[in-house]
Amino acid sequence: LLDNPELLLLDEPTNHLDMDMIEWLEKYLQQQKITLLMVTHDRYFLDRVCNHIIELEGGKLYHHRGNYAYFIEKRAEREAAFDVEISKAGKLLKKELEWMRRSPKARTTKSKSRISSFYKIKEKVDVKKIKKELQLEVKMSRIGGKILELKKVYKSYGDLEILKGFDYTFKKGERIGIIGKNGVGKSTFLNIITQKETTDSGKINIGETIVYGYFSQQGIKLKEDKRVIEVLKDIADVIVMADGSKIRASQLLQHFMFTPDMQYTYVSKLSGGERRRLYLLTVLMKNPNFLILDEPTNDLDLLTLNKLEEFLLQFKGCLILVSHDRYFMDKLTDHLFVFKGNGIVENHYCSYSEYREKQQLEEKETKKAGKATLEKHKTENIKKKLSFKEKYEYEQLEKDIEKLELEKKDLEAQLNNPNLDFESMNEITTKLGDIIAQIDQKSFRWIELDEFSK
Repeated sequence: LLDNPELLLLDEPTNHLDMDMIEWLEKYLQQQKITLLMVTHDRYFLDRVCNHIIELEGGKLYHHRGNYAYFIEKRAEREAAFDVEISKAGKLLKKELEWMRRSPKARTTKSKSRISSFYKIKEKVDVKKIKKELQLEVKMSRIGGKILELKKVYKSYGDLEILKGFDYTFKKGERIGIIGKNGVGKSTFLNIITQKETTDSGKINIGETIVYGYFSQQGIKLKEDKRVIEVLKDIADVIVMADGSKIRASQLLQHFMFTPDMQYTYVSKLSGGERRRLYLLTVLMKNPNFLILDEPTNDLDLLTLNKLEEFLLQFKGCLILVSHDRYFMDKLTDHLFVFKGNGIVENHYCSYSEYREKQQLEEKETKKAGKATLEKHKTENIKKKLSFKEKYEYEQLEKDIEKLELEKKDLEAQLNNPNLDFESMNEITTKLGDIIAQIDQKSFRWIELDEFSK
C-alpha cells in the first residue's frame, strides 16, 4: 500500500488480520481511487468494498455489476431460470429420444440436423449436475448439567498478561465469540480450557460428559503419503449420524464434497481449503458436544462456509468461536468475550456488529465531550497566561512530539522492507500504533496550551 499502486491484486487479504486491521483496510480501500481485483471469502468486506463481482463456476465466468448482496440476488435468479430451461429441455429430450430410438439414418439434411439437435439438447440436460453439498449431521454426545467452570484463572508469559482472575461458568447451548487484537491471548485461552496449556493459578472444572471438538489455526499434521480415506479410517470406519443411522467413512467424505476419486488422492495433493475441510471433518466425526473453532473460515470457500453455518446454527452443544470473519461471527454468536490486553477480558451480551456500533457511539461521545471541554477552557481562560510549570510542559511537548515523529518515520521505513517476517511486522505495527496514539495525545495537549501561550 505504501507504493501507492494503480492496480491492487489481493488474494484473501483478510486472512490472519485482526478485526481492527480489517476495518482499517476496508475504509482505506473505500476511500482510495484504486483498481482492485480481489479474491476473498469475507462477505462484509466484499459487500462494502467491491462494486463488481466475477463468479467462476463450472468453467464459466459470470459478471455481476454490484456488491455481494446484489450478486446473491442475481445468482438466485440465474439458477431459477436455469432450472426452468433444463426442465423444458428434459421434456423435449424425451420426444427426441423416442425418435432417435427408431434409428434414423442420417442420409438427409433434415435427419442430420435433427440428430445434431438431439445431442445439443442432451448436452444441456447433462450440464445440470447435482450440486455436492456439505451435510454435517453427525450425532452429538449427550451433555450433562455441569459444563465448564473457570475460577480466578491467571496466566501470563513474563510481562505479557493473558488472564487476570478470569471467572466464568458455561451454560448449555452457549454461543460465545472471542475477539481481540493479534497477540492478546485468544488462542492461549482456548488451549487453557482444553488443557493443552496450564494456568499460573486458578481452577478449571470440566464436566464429565464434555467432549471437546477443537479446530485450531495450526490444524493437524497429516502424513503427506496418506490418502484422504485413510485419514478418516484411522479415526473410525463407521460414524453414527444424528438420526441414529450409521454410515461408512467413504459416505461421510462424499457429504463433505470429497468425490470417490478424491478420496483416494494423497494428502500432499490437496489444496489448503481441502485440507482444512478434511480437518473439520475429523473434528466433527468425534461427536463433540463442546465445539471450539479457532479461525475456521481461513481458506474455506463460500459454499463450505454457508453449509458450516447451517450446521452450527442447528448445533445444540456449546460453541466458542474465534474468527475475524464478522459476517460469520454475527450469524453464529450472541455473546462476546473481548480481549483488551493486559489480562482484561470484557463480557458483552450482543452480536459483533452491535458491539462495534456501541463502541463507535462511545468514541463519538468521547470526542464530542473532549471538544466541549476544550471550548469551555478557551472561553473561561481566554485571558489566562501559562504558569511556569505549564510553559515548561508546553516546550517539552514540542520536543516529545518531534522525537515521536522521527520514531514513527523510522518504523514506517522498517515496514517498507520486503524481507520483513510476519512476527517482526506484527511487533513493529503494534509499536507504530502506540506511537501514533502518543502523538495524538500530546498534540491535543499542545494545542490546548498553545491557546494560552500567545
